[in-house]
Amino acid sequence: MTQAPVQTPRLFRATDPRTGAFVGPEFAVTTPEELDGAVAAAVRAFPRFAAFPPEARARFLRRAAEELRADEEEVVAVAAAETALPEARLRSELARTTGQLEMFAALVEGREWLDARVDKGDPERKPAPKPDVRSLRRGLGPVAVFGASNFPLAFSVAGGDTASALAAGCPVVAKAHPSHPGTSAAAAAAVLRAAAATGMPEGVFAVVYDDGIEVGEALVRHPGVKAVGFTGSRGGGEALVRLAAARPEPIPVYAEMGSVNPVFVLPGATAARPKDVAEGLHASFTLGVGQFCTNPGVVFVPQDRGGDELTERLVKLTKGTPAGPMLNARVCQAYKRGLEELERAGARRLAAGATGEGPNDGVAALWEVALEDLAAARELLGEVFGPSTLLVRYGEPDELPAVAATLEGQLTATVHGEPFELEPGGVADALFQVLVDRAGRLILNQFPTGVEVGPAMVHGGPYPATSDGRSTSVGTRAIERFTRCVAYQNFPEALLPPALREG
Repeated sequence: MTQAPVQTPRLFRATDPRTGAFVGPEFAVTTPEELDGAVAAAVRAFPRFAAFPPEARARFLRRAAEELRADEEEVVAVAAAETALPEARLRSELARTTGQLEMFAALVEGREWLDARVDKGDPERKPAPKPDVRSLRRGLGPVAVFGASNFPLAFSVAGGDTASALAAGCPVVAKAHPSHPGTSAAAAAAVLRAAAATGMPEGVFAVVYDDGIEVGEALVRHPGVKAVGFTGSRGGGEALVRLAAARPEPIPVYAEMGSVNPVFVLPGATAARPKDVAEGLHASFTLGVGQFCTNPGVVFVPQDRGGDELTERLVKLTKGTPAGPMLNARVCQAYKRGLEELERAGARRLAAGATGEGPNDGVAALWEVALEDLAAARELLGEVFGPSTLLVRYGEPDELPAVAATLEGQLTATVHGEPFELEPGGVADALFQVLVDRAGRLILNQFPTGVEVGPAMVHGGPYPATSDGRSTSVGTRAIERFTRCVAYQNFPEALLPPALREG
């Protein structure tokens, strides 16, 4: 009798984006057996977890926030080594992460998210008795959450997707991003300690690891998974949507995939405040080496004196922009290919920032194209993930609504204008009438980079910004993605969920 060969685990490590050198310990790629075990545990945990009183889930979420804050120094140090993101940025992101957990804890306690509706019966109604019908929202079941490369905390294993899924009563199996496995492990440890301390069922949360895409694909295909949360590239998101749709039981994929976040600068704004607009735009498209999904990649600027001054200021600012390390080699190479594609499509490079010495340094780039050339080269409107933006010079503001109508779905759309341009029936009003069907967040006289974490925020948009334009990954409405509506007809009081009872 021959013994089955022992399978050697596949190991991988994070690399320092600044040097390309390995950092941190080795991590083992999750095996198919381990993945199946994690999902099976989540399936077993779901009925009990979903039945927990809202206050219990709220305690779990708040305790997870406390555990993350207690580990702040370790988490920030590991994340800085794996991502090269500044320490101040990571501390701010950790605060955002804990804030999301606490926001959903408060939401769960309030119970408004259940959207409980009671339609009392009337047995005396003629010609037929009216049944008693009551409905509410309930969690879907285990959720797969994919960690994002550019937000190792707020959109990773303990981020907003995880917080909203857990709040809905859905166990989470999170896939760590291969660029920051150590950060993912540290955040996961805090969540697991919180689960144990608050008496959550075993399997309510788990994290799996991969150095590529195999584990993620298997996770989406697993019959125990009932929904997916993803933040990443358009190609990656669309691949997961196809996988989920091909299952015997198709499931929803809530993927944030890409956006150029157009900015429309009206003539009044360039005439009145070219310096402020230029400085704001520059800060917006270069922040974090341009690695934000809300980075303004296309800016419409008038072909007039104010537009020329704005452009000149942007040229000067861009030339003075230092290079910075991008998140990993793959992201850096994709950015360089994006710049090459802009040039092939006919964009004219106005300025480039300082070059760096690191292997993954991203160099700022400012481009220009005439409005009439835009329609002939739609590839100019593709997302370039990095510190780059394209100025589109237009003649008359009346042209802009028609241009806006040709844009794909976006996460954000911004307009800069002066009071006389913002009156009802004016050009800004006409623009927003179009943009409201093109973007999830409309911005006036501010800049899109950065997302305020609060109940009212919408971080989503029509395809291809997201795979489902009805959803958001930020704000309290995010919980709706991982729920479905259930109606109870003719049930006795004792068998109804507490939120539907009379008392």
